[in-house]
Amino acid sequence: MTCWYEGPLAAFDTETTGVDVETDRIVSASVVVQDGPGTRPRVTRWLVNPGVPVPRAATAVHGLTEEHLHRNGRWPAPVMFEIAEELAGHAAMRRPLVVMNAPFDLTLLDRELRRHRASSLDRWFEPAPLLVLDPRVLDKHLDRYRKGRRTLTDLCVHYDVTLEGAHDAAADALAALNVVRAVGRRFATRLERLSPAELHTLQTTWHAAQARGLQAWFARSGSEETVSTDWPLRPELPTAA
Repeated sequence: MTCWYEGPLAAFDTETTGVDVETDRIVSASVVVQDGPGTRPRVTRWLVNPGVPVPRAATAVHGLTEEHLHRNGRWPAPVMFEIAEELAGHAAMRRPLVVMNAPFDLTLLDRELRRHRASSLDRWFEPAPLLVLDPRVLDKHLDRYRKGRRTLTDLCVHYDVTLEGAHDAAADALAALNVVRAVGRRFATRLERLSPAELHTLQTTWHAAQARGLQAWFARSGSEETVSTDWPLRPELPTAA
């Protein structure tokens, strides 16, 4: 029987106006689907006119200017609906969804749906639950004592995965998908008997432990920054924009 990391996977990524999931907006998104290692990926892209200013700092990261998005991007409401429908389709097929640092991208999508569709992301997964594989959570749990950063770029270097055009949603999604396959192979003895559904549940616990560890480190450093233990989606805050 084919192990999950050698089978069909989808991946989701966004580019945004910033890093605050409660107030920032999606400016581009992509879903990449691959039926197996080495097969040609199928890529769906969305470009969004967020309807708010795009900071220069954000443009410096992903290269999408406010003018370009205004001229070529679509309005958020239909785009967010299409993305949610796409992800729900993969959930219905029980196809695992790779999302690097899932609480960021999925929470942003949830807030955009609430903002523009008066709905929540969870609504789309009532018929079939989402099965998320987060390379950041998997790597931090399986190789917890390795020193160094664990950004997508760092993970690609560590697992010998090619990342061409970083901070393009499609490129990042494909790279994250390939990292997950590489993680699966490297730690096959610990992962091959686990189903994606079991891994989804385990990552909830693993991420919470990782978040508590980071929170403790912040406290020792005198920082007041807080770290959410929720994964893969943060609950709505009363002050959300």
